Amino acid sequence: MHQHFTSLLQSGEGADVTFEVGGEIFAAHRCILASRSTVFKAELLGPMKAELFGHMKEGTTTSAIHIDDMEAKVFRLLLSFIYSDDEDEEDNADDAEVMWQHLLVAADRYDIQRLRLMCEEKLCRYINVTTVAALLALAEQHHCKGLKEACLDFLDSPANLQEVFAAGGLNYLGSSCPSVLIDLIAKLESLKHDKMITDDE
Repeated sequence: MHQHFTSLLQSGEGADVTFEVGGEIFAAHRCILASRSTVFKAELLGPMKAELFGHMKEGTTTSAIHIDDMEAKVFRLLLSFIYSDDEDEEDNADDAEVMWQHLLVAADRYDIQRLRLMCEEKLCRYINVTTVAALLALAEQHHCKGLKEACLDFLDSPANLQEVFAAGGLNYLGSSCPSVLIDLIAKLESLKHDKMITDDE
């Protein structure tokens, strides 16, 4: 079935809605989008879509729906997942980490939970000293519990924490997502308390 849906997307046969993203045109099917995303359902089928969702505006010169705050490649991957229920991005691509981040934001925006969880899982593999602060902020902003916990676990290591601090990662968190610092401090305090209990025993 997924192969049939993917073929339908690729052929554009029966498409009844078009999007313009980053200068590219994408043809799709309202019912398929609506069945996979409550947000698309409201935007494409809801009676108040124009008032509720200002970021999707009917074009004045064409019938395409313009999405101005997303890259064409990200939207293509989003559509591909909606039709195939599978991710279509190579992990070894030069920009794979950035693409997974953008795709996570898109999945959260359109309430596609399975894709969001897949993006979280992929991004956990990219956690390191230089990326952890940005990924932790991303996880907090988009309510990604798994990714957030993975980042906090990485920072449990004193060596990792020291390197991130030296690189200015904690300053970044303090300015972009200060609530995460509170969670980090609480986690470190909890670990310190557990260690003290273990030492006493």
